[in-house]
Amino acid sequence: MSILLGIFTILAVGAGCVFFIAGTLGLLRFPDALTRLHALTKADNLGLGLILLGLLPQASSPWMAAKMVGVWLLMQLASGAVGQLLAETALGEATPEDRP
Repeated sequence: MSILLGIFTILAVGAGCVFFIAGTLGLLRFPDALTRLHALTKADNLGLGLILLGLLPQASSPWMAAKMVGVWLLMQLASGAVGQLLAETALGEATPEDRP
């Protein structure tokens, strides 16, 4: 059973890293601030969720697992709020022909 948990951890953490890399490529490749922000926030949220899912079976205690879930929840709240603020700022600074 330990080998299966180890394989699951490697696969989930690897998939999370792939999403982080995809978000970074979106940040570098997309043309304007709103599409960059969209690509980065979606990929990072999913990437961190997959990494957390992979690390939960390796937690030494339920308290450690609860702390990891707590950090993930705080990151979800902060990411949503910061994404909204950045998008509003980007739209406020855009010229009328740049707006959707």
